[in-house]
Amino acid sequence: MKKQEIIRYLQSIIAIPVFAIAMPLSGLASIPSMTATSDSSTEETSVITPQEDVIRKEIADKIDSYFELKNLPLAGHGQKFVEEAYKNDIDPYLLPAIAMRESTGGRFACKKVPHSVFGWGSCKIAFESIDRSIEIVAMNLGGNNPNTDHHYEDKTTEQILRKYNSYIINYPAEVIRIMEKIKNTEIKK
Repeated sequence: MKKQEIIRYLQSIIAIPVFAIAMPLSGLASIPSMTATSDSSTEETSVITPQEDVIRKEIADKIDSYFELKNLPLAGHGQKFVEEAYKNDIDPYLLPAIAMRESTGGRFACKKVPHSVFGWGSCKIAFESIDRSIEIVAMNLGGNNPNTDHHYEDKTTEQILRKYNSYIINYPAEVIRIMEKIKNTEIKK
């Protein structure tokens, strides 16, 4: 037998009798979900504390407020920026600032390809949506794409920006300045 089959078999001979004794008959419907094994290849779930949730919401609100004050197309995507930043271990203000620098918050997005607000791939890569572009670029800048990880993995924000655009000498400083502006934006109520 395979290792997983052995584990399931052992769980069934141990778990089912225990549940049968401990639970009333009406609870039998829930046994399969309670005895399911966790596959190590599945994505880990992390627990966000209420305090972290408040902080993330505040950051998302600042991002949205920044874009709303300037009447830019990326208003309303703050939560997505924050989710993807935390998922990929990058500063949550990084992608909104890059989008501001590259396309003025989506106002001047790449014309040749849809939903390209970051100038990713020199405006040659299309995305199915703005949210998908946020996911893809965050994954790459976080060093989580095997095709690009050698450029971005284990880098500081400044190093990421230096790789992102190595042609413009002041590019990292420009984007970091925009990050600070977004971070200091008052939340629009």
